[in-house]
Amino acid sequence: MGFWDDVERHMVRYSAAGRFTPEVVVRAEGSYVFTESGRRILDFTSGQMSAILGHSHPEIVSTIQRQVATLDHLFSGMLSPPVVDLARRLAGSLPAPLEKVLLLTTGAESNEAAIRMAKLVTGKHEIVSFARSWHGMTQAAAAATYSSGRKGYGPTSPGNYAIPVPARGVDWRQQLDLAFDLIDAQSVGSLAACIVEPILSSGGVIDLPEGYLGVLQAKCREREMLLIVDEAQTGLCRTGTWYAFERDGVVPDILTLSKTLGAGLPLAAVVTSAAIEEEAHARGYLFFTTHVSDPLVAAVGNTVLDVLERDKLDVRAAESGAFLRDGLLALAEKHDIITDVRGRGLLAGLELASDEAGAEVTRRCLALGLHMNVVQLPGMVGVFRIAPPLTATQEEISEGLDILDRALA
Repeated sequence: MGFWDDVERHMVRYSAAGRFTPEVVVRAEGSYVFTESGRRILDFTSGQMSAILGHSHPEIVSTIQRQVATLDHLFSGMLSPPVVDLARRLAGSLPAPLEKVLLLTTGAESNEAAIRMAKLVTGKHEIVSFARSWHGMTQAAAAATYSSGRKGYGPTSPGNYAIPVPARGVDWRQQLDLAFDLIDAQSVGSLAACIVEPILSSGGVIDLPEGYLGVLQAKCREREMLLIVDEAQTGLCRTGTWYAFERDGVVPDILTLSKTLGAGLPLAAVVTSAAIEEEAHARGYLFFTTHVSDPLVAAVGNTVLDVLERDKLDVRAAESGAFLRDGLLALAEKHDIITDVRGRGLLAGLELASDEAGAEVTRRCLALGLHMNVVQLPGMVGVFRIAPPLTATQEEISEGLDILDRALA
């Protein structure tokens, strides 16, 4: 039996597409993955939008080797220096009053913990999120996810409501007023929180208009709801600032981090205020998981912060992002099938006129040595999510743009 025979026989297909990338990857380094057949493929998605320092970063490798030999996993009630150090440093990177940190594994888990905390603290249960949101596949996170995966699984948690995503050419303030008029009409008077991504990634790389988060937060305050900001993909320098919410001058009640925090390893965080944490604790907050506060991945998180700070990767992401955007705009001038270029920093969206073209360009890019990801949602055309590592050089970005140009042609 060969590799693909084993795949066919034993692997559960865990995406709706039902297919895996037709390459056997055996190694990854920097901005590239390498296949069993000897091909080198430029990774324009940072793995699962996570490997912000590239693959097998030498300092991450060194940290893992050192830490796994000394302290890797503990009973969930025990604490270790890497965990407390990471909590302190994350708090130090954020505006007041965000200072209390819970370290977990995945984005879904951090959103689950945040929603659970919001419900307990407010004593309410209704959750609002965007109609193209993606917050994870666990119960509360999946109930707040609308971009895909809702049909066929029976009822979700009661009290989940969707609001429209701001669209080009629409008065977003008027749209948001109408959205909350509809929420108020449906609510049973138990609105606990609104959870949003500052840039909807799986929803098609839609950057919220400047000022939107501030108005949304005001809507939440009027209803005594908490604002949860999910920065799984946008946090830690990806957009050219440490956190995407900073642009709008708001501070969320609860912030969730994941993908970028572990730079490819399973590490996530929930960050909130001392007041919210105190109230949650007083009400018996419970989120006791097998890998809460694990020292191995916490040590990796500290190394990620070391590299981001030392190498000023927020500045580099802004500069590389501008270079990438200029290149994508040049492609848009050349290829009529490109209908929009959007995003922020090194998280870019390239919209095509048809989803069929998106699938074909994705296949052609892979054949030419570039891994791309195209979002194809019902009622949407194809949108490429482009997110190279923050460590990618301009030469590597140029290489990706050249391959994309050839594939579009």
